[in-house]
Amino acid sequence: MLSARNVVKNYGAVQALTEGNLEVNAGEVVALLGANGSGKSTLSKIITGVVAPSRGELSLHGEAVTFVSPYAAKKKGITAVYQELSLVPDMTLAENIFLGHEPSILGQVKRRDMRKNAESLLGLFKEALSNNVTPDTPVSELSPSERQIVEILKALSLQPRMLILDEATASLDSKQVAKLFELVKGWKAQNMALIFVSHRMEEIFRIADRAVVLRNGKTVGNVPIKETSERELVKLMIGDVAAPQRDKTPMSSRGEARLKVGDLKTKTLEGVSLSVQAGELLGLGGLQGQGQEDVLLSLFGAIPASGHINFLGQAVHFKNPRQAMKQGIAYVPGDRGRQGLLMIRSILENLHLPSWLNYGFPIRQSRARKDALQAAQNLSLKMASLDAPVSSLSGGNAQKVVIGKWLLRQPKLLLLNDPTKGVDVGSKAEFYSLLESLQNSGTSIILYSSDDEELLGLCHRVLVLQDGHISAELQADTLTKEHLVAASMGGRT
Repeated sequence: MLSARNVVKNYGAVQALTEGNLEVNAGEVVALLGANGSGKSTLSKIITGVVAPSRGELSLHGEAVTFVSPYAAKKKGITAVYQELSLVPDMTLAENIFLGHEPSILGQVKRRDMRKNAESLLGLFKEALSNNVTPDTPVSELSPSERQIVEILKALSLQPRMLILDEATASLDSKQVAKLFELVKGWKAQNMALIFVSHRMEEIFRIADRAVVLRNGKTVGNVPIKETSERELVKLMIGDVAAPQRDKTPMSSRGEARLKVGDLKTKTLEGVSLSVQAGELLGLGGLQGQGQEDVLLSLFGAIPASGHINFLGQAVHFKNPRQAMKQGIAYVPGDRGRQGLLMIRSILENLHLPSWLNYGFPIRQSRARKDALQAAQNLSLKMASLDAPVSSLSGGNAQKVVIGKWLLRQPKLLLLNDPTKGVDVGSKAEFYSLLESLQNSGTSIILYSSDDEELLGLCHRVLVLQDGHISAELQADTLTKEHLVAASMGGRT
């Protein structure tokens, strides 16, 4: 039905896809697999017209096609269900399902027909939904799993011939997943083609006919599911990787833990427990969106959480970031533009965002400038002057400012949320050197990174999260790419 050949996608100097190849037949489920950053999401978005390829060709039923938009792909019968929802909370379930293609006559929406059609679609998941869910229910009143089902129904309302399920089962419970897979078998019998992206190995072996594997932007495997194993798929996903060199001495033998966390729960987390020692760099791994950010935000007091937190020998419960900051905790967000910096303000002002109170009132400007200049020099910050707007800096130098503003407070615990995303290689090397010096000075660090190589090369231990809980703790000889990818996919380590 569909063929993608030699597809390339460049974002400036970054190649998200170098050689993407994929074929899908009518009546077949193809699992699209790959580690973080392998290119599977990019390839999916090219097939659905969300992203335009730099090079390569797509063909549908043997004829070359070009999708300039998702609408163009939908007209050809191709649509997708993503984990990120695109629903309007204040609109009803029926209005969301048919948004953009409502049944109408002479410009007037036929609401009775729309409601009837929505009721028919809801019947597909009748056993997996609450009894009080109707076409007139506002989406804001639905649970996260029910909203995901509405997203699936929204795609089905277009009557697609090819459906991409991109992590669409991530927020569904076991009963809902079972119902979806029952429907998938029926769709296969009707010759619908499906591309299935999932972080759960069990689901892949349960529903897929073939697996296509991407690694570093290139298709490296195409195997029938019945002729392969979890171990072989993981090996395809990671290739031959040499184990990074690190200090093998377990941190547990080096003293008392500085931070102890027990049964931490949020809307995403389901009872996470961990500990970190002085000078330790603890990694949070796993596929994106499994609760890593919630761990960091809850420790910083930025989101509500329950559980037990002991920091520096005392039980603490931070209701807001200010309380965490007073205890010596710092948080570096993943989105520096929206959460880490005031882009139109000066480098000086940004470096002192969390620290102005330390300079009295009125502010002792000369001391503040001296400290900021010293921090800029320590970070090898390339800038015109402290008074230049932070928007004038490169991505790597802007990230140095995000980190530098916290280093001025000399934190005892540093929480890092994917800090090198979008940063050049040179700046990464400088950042890694900075982390090493912080550890040597006794700073405890918890790092979430979407770059598996970064976790393997930097961390003493890595906790792998899946579906809001820790699925594996990797250290010493188990801290390898093979174990990390297998644990991320729910396989055996």
